[in-house]
Amino acid sequence: MRFESFEDIMRYAIDKEIEAAVFYEEASKKEKYSGAKEVFESFAKEERKHQDMLENFSKENIDHYRIETIPDLKRSDYLVDIEYEPGMPYSDILRLAMKREENALKFYNDFSEKTGTPDHKRLFQILAQEESKHKLMLETLLDDYLAELGD
Repeated sequence: MRFESFEDIMRYAIDKEIEAAVFYEEASKKEKYSGAKEVFESFAKEERKHQDMLENFSKENIDHYRIETIPDLKRSDYLVDIEYEPGMPYSDILRLAMKREENALKFYNDFSEKTGTPDHKRLFQILAQEESKHKLMLETLLDDYLAELGD
């Protein structure tokens, strides 16, 4: 995807964060497992925070973040994109969410490398780190769930 300006990038990122929040809000409403419901509600709140961070971007909003390396289990690297369908199995919802987080992570990493402004670079690094945390949590949830099933 080509962007004409930094504002286009920010608008796209905000739209994607809104889309992610709505996805997690909907998934939490439809999920029958209380633990999964709580995870998805938590992710929805996180995505709304990302939206707010993008909409209200300022140096002061990002100065307190510490960039750290988040482990990558690479589970989503071996998955194909799938569409959400009501009633889909919990494991598929986790796979779908992992892939969404992977795509967001790639987006933010790409733009952290392409921007020439240090504050913009830091913003995208922070958001990439947040998406990495989500991806790791989802990969761990899937591993734990499959282990419970004996898989």
